[in-house]
Amino acid sequence: MRENATVQPRNMEKAALRGEPSYVWRDGQRRRFEMILDAVGERTSGTALVDGCGVGMYLDHMQEPFASVIGLDIEFERLVEAKTKNEKVVNGAGETLPFPSNRFDFVLSHEVLEHVNDDQAAINEIVRVLRPGGRLVLFCPNRGYPFETHGFYWRGNYHFGNIPLINYLPRQWRDKLAPHVNVYTRQGLRKLFRDLPVKFIERKTIFGAYDNIIARRPAFGKILRNVLQWLEKTPLQRLGLSHFWVVEKTQEERS
Repeated sequence: MRENATVQPRNMEKAALRGEPSYVWRDGQRRRFEMILDAVGERTSGTALVDGCGVGMYLDHMQEPFASVIGLDIEFERLVEAKTKNEKVVNGAGETLPFPSNRFDFVLSHEVLEHVNDDQAAINEIVRVLRPGGRLVLFCPNRGYPFETHGFYWRGNYHFGNIPLINYLPRQWRDKLAPHVNVYTRQGLRKLFRDLPVKFIERKTIFGAYDNIIARRPAFGKILRNVLQWLEKTPLQRLGLSHFWVVEKTQEERS
């Protein structure tokens, strides 16, 4: 039930470890983009970083509202495609961003954090390169969602699809079945920002747009979307697909 899973992974092992980027721009992406713009506000006049830009879908759409946008990804092959949408792309890892401190007014991390080798280092780096008053918009998978959308690993092979209840298992069992991808509780995500110079502007959980289901069964899919997105206004939002956090840096990094 993940809205971005529209194509069979081109390289099974790489897709498992790095995730598959967005190759399409549909209602799910449009909705998230509107949330991003609402969170950024006047910071569009500054410089933005798409940390983990993939093939450049969000990077492309951010060029018009933002004064300057830079994309970064660890996969060089994806950057080749991203560069056709925006010349300003950099090959690098989220744990060691190749930028000076206090550089960006805005950073987008869209469903990337769960794939890095060291999520604490990745968050530290994002905060480091933000200017005081700059904001991070973070999307990452919610452990409360009833499906593991990245598939599972069993007997030496990756099996893709939406697998129910894996994330509800005890952590050590869950991580054996899905060692290729992390998943976050609200408390676990909060710990990544502990002792960092930030404040939280918004923290909530959202459901998807279910574009794939709508493409196959339009009436049912639209009802499902409307019901689940309505649940975002209730305590049942804890069952949502992804965390959506807006985090603002409060003070300058010191050398």
